[in-house]
Amino acid sequence: MMDIWAFLALPFVLRLTRVSAFIAAAPILGSPAVPAVVKVGLAMLLAVFFNIVFPINLGLEIPPLTAGLMVVGEVIVGLALALVARLVYMAVQQGGMILAQQMGLSDAEAIDPVSGEQNESIASFLETVFAILFLAGGGFQLLISVLARSQSAFPTGGMPDVPMLTRAIVTSGSAMLLLGLKLAAPALAAFLVLAVVLAILSRILPDMNILMESYPLRLALGLVMAAAMMPLMGQFTADLAAWMSRAFTG
Repeated sequence: MMDIWAFLALPFVLRLTRVSAFIAAAPILGSPAVPAVVKVGLAMLLAVFFNIVFPINLGLEIPPLTAGLMVVGEVIVGLALALVARLVYMAVQQGGMILAQQMGLSDAEAIDPVSGEQNESIASFLETVFAILFLAGGGFQLLISVLARSQSAFPTGGMPDVPMLTRAIVTSGSAMLLLGLKLAAPALAAFLVLAVVLAILSRILPDMNILMESYPLRLALGLVMAAAMMPLMGQFTADLAAWMSRAFTG
């Protein structure tokens, strides 16, 4: 009975724990829009696949306390990998929030269908478009490769490398800010030009209410910039996927 537990049941439980933790917190896969049945089925399928492709030998006798610590370690690794992927993925959301703030729509919020959270309408629109492009460009395969590569980087049943995971999280957070600013940079430049034009008009026409007149101009410029960003989303998606591939797969 102990042999069956050590060779079959425990490795499967550990693999299932890591995969489940990753799917629960990963971008797109962990979205409330994805049914729980799909998440559970995908986790079971991937656990069985990894158990066959990456066999491990944990020994014949494993105390319950050691097995419990192994499960906790797998939860930490799965959540850390998902957090790294989610931080990088949030770059588009940050870029959309910057654009919405410049347009004056920071107070107009709606429910994001991707994350299920309250978010600016422009940010939700950009994130939805990016999610479609990300999946169409092989984003699902990239997320699965993260789990596959983690089997060698963080062996199942071993203690998680906390310093390595911490560095990956910090690096992904920095990448999120840089990529989000890169996405919103053209819009920021356009709004800077608009601000200069409005400042000149305020000097030429002192009786004009620049604050009220700027709202429709900022809204129109924001919509134009959002439309201009759409053709660039494909390349941005490819760049983001390449970054994630280098970060996770080496």
